[in-house]
Amino acid sequence: MPESILKTLNKSQMEAVKHIDGAMLILAGAGSGKTKTITTRVAYLISIGIDPASILTLTFTNKAAREMQNRAINLVGNNTIYPPMLCTFHKFGLLFLKFHINLLNRKNNFVIIDSDDKKKIIKNIEKELTPSLVSAEISRYKNSLISPDVAKNAAEQKVYKQIADIYEKYENYLFENNLVDFDDLLLLPYKILDSNKELAEQISQKYQYIMVDEYQDTNELQYKLLHKLCTTHQNLCVVGDDDQSIYGWRGATIKNILNFASLFENTKVIKLEENYRSTDTILKHANMLIEHNRDRLGKVLKGTRCQGNEIKIYESHDEVEETRKIATDIKALVSQGVSMKDIAILFRVNALSRSLEEGFNKAGIPYNLVGGMKFYERAEIKDLIAYFRVITNANDNFSFKRIINKPKRGIGKTTIDKLDLASIEQKKSIYNIINESTPSELSQIVGQKNSRTLKVFLASVMDLQDVLKESKMRFLDLFEETFDFKEQYHGLPDGYERIANIDEFYGYIRDFFIQNGDAKLEDFLANIALESEQDNLDSDGVSMMSIHASKGLEYKHVFIVGLEEGFFPLIGDGSDIEEERRLGYVAFTRAIDDLTLSFVHSRFYKGRRTDLTKSRFLTESGLIQGSLSIEKSSAYKNGDLIKHKIFGMGRVIAVQKAGKELKLTINFGGSKRDILSSFVEKI
Repeated sequence: MPESILKTLNKSQMEAVKHIDGAMLILAGAGSGKTKTITTRVAYLISIGIDPASILTLTFTNKAAREMQNRAINLVGNNTIYPPMLCTFHKFGLLFLKFHINLLNRKNNFVIIDSDDKKKIIKNIEKELTPSLVSAEISRYKNSLISPDVAKNAAEQKVYKQIADIYEKYENYLFENNLVDFDDLLLLPYKILDSNKELAEQISQKYQYIMVDEYQDTNELQYKLLHKLCTTHQNLCVVGDDDQSIYGWRGATIKNILNFASLFENTKVIKLEENYRSTDTILKHANMLIEHNRDRLGKVLKGTRCQGNEIKIYESHDEVEETRKIATDIKALVSQGVSMKDIAILFRVNALSRSLEEGFNKAGIPYNLVGGMKFYERAEIKDLIAYFRVITNANDNFSFKRIINKPKRGIGKTTIDKLDLASIEQKKSIYNIINESTPSELSQIVGQKNSRTLKVFLASVMDLQDVLKESKMRFLDLFEETFDFKEQYHGLPDGYERIANIDEFYGYIRDFFIQNGDAKLEDFLANIALESEQDNLDSDGVSMMSIHASKGLEYKHVFIVGLEEGFFPLIGDGSDIEEERRLGYVAFTRAIDDLTLSFVHSRFYKGRRTDLTKSRFLTESGLIQGSLSIEKSSAYKNGDLIKHKIFGMGRVIAVQKAGKELKLTINFGGSKRDILSSFVEKI
């Protein structure tokens, strides 16, 4: 490898690249040249004669793996016949299983199922529980190395007993049909290595140099798998940033990176603190914010660029004024020659995109919603729109079929097909067939049980039609009371976001009726239909996304909206203020040149306009004066799985404050104990 390549590295990067033997933790701050360091280290190892076949680099995405592979090969040139293995954790697991799954009495012609296949299998086992909920819980069990038997013993509440039983049947089904799911690509290799010491040593000797990117995002299973791969050596180099650990909600544990130096002997710790992305001003306030966290190894980003412009703070009366200010700024930037591709708007809660989308459509600003659906394309919003269309137009068969079993009321596809056929034959809408048929006539079409269900459903729709004629606001209240529409999303992994979207939609309708007193529900539906038609994707548009979706990206001009308590940070049962603060740090450090932070005095919240308080993050980052006495929010809630070093795995059934700590009542396989939160670890 040319010596000139090494000369482009700074002192810390050089030290990391030239470290060969022994464990190493590279704490790579945002914009500090992490990818450059990893790929140069791979190239350096090859350049000093280390066999490329003995180097294994693991990433989280195929895109990252491809980029690193190309960069490493370009650095090495033609000095190697074959490239080192550089792939995702799951790709490595797949290749491993092709050679060794026979050790689990399985054939290597197994089929990998996707998330939709998984939900279908679960639905065939149990129709009562929501497949998404069960799928997420099974995934959590697998990534925490919890077997069906252990899950059964820890279950106390009826729903968790059901899930544990489904888990057992699901695993049996996979085994009998030689199927593996996404989580098995990690779990099964670990099981094989854990029960075959000789094979573990053989694989460890094969991969003498192991590197892991984004180590702060690893979970317990990934850590244990890595530990097995290091059976015969300690040559594990992990790269990550504890300050950017933002995926606790999907199983990542920050403790993997915080405890790395104590888990591997003589670990060398190198901090990459020189930031090549943002201005000094942006870094100064990002550093001030993250310093409020206790659970961190500690580093300070240092700028290599100019001081830059001051961070702007926008204070607005409501979200309409907020959007108008941002739209004005964007138009000014574009008029100065700034490309829309260099502008991004970030938010913590996806529901905030609705007011931005509406405002941008009116202002004629094209935008791309990155990593998510546009507001009116989200399934829960399309369902609500379908309900309101049926209420205003009884002959809308398309919308009626969409809502007939949402929330679930036992009406399946076969019944819907029968109604559809009857609608064609009788030349009537499905609504009118149900309304005009006698119970016995309807029973002949759909069966007696479904006949009763559909008659009750239609009666509810007709009641709402009558209420709508008298009071639009009362109609909105009664709609949620009648169908309990939000309840179906409680307990789902993305339930909070979906419910927030529904509340935002209810709030938008209320505001529309307040602003347009004589307008009807039909007018509202026509209005949003026009907005939806304007939502064509424009590749040259402004980027709009959640902060989670922004990780790894950068933009010259960044706007962060919704800096109010309850929106950013999220607060309440089960929230983790330190992870919220890490999200703030990630959001700040996406900005290259300019950063604008925005808060409002009121937003629609839970379907109504609510007064809000500006975010503590504005004070903590040193951007506004003020003092806040902040309690650390509970990181535990009822239903959480935990692990105690003596009592093993249990489930939280009650949470109480106990001085500065939390007292958790935990069910350990039928035995209940009260234990302070500092003595347990969340699974």
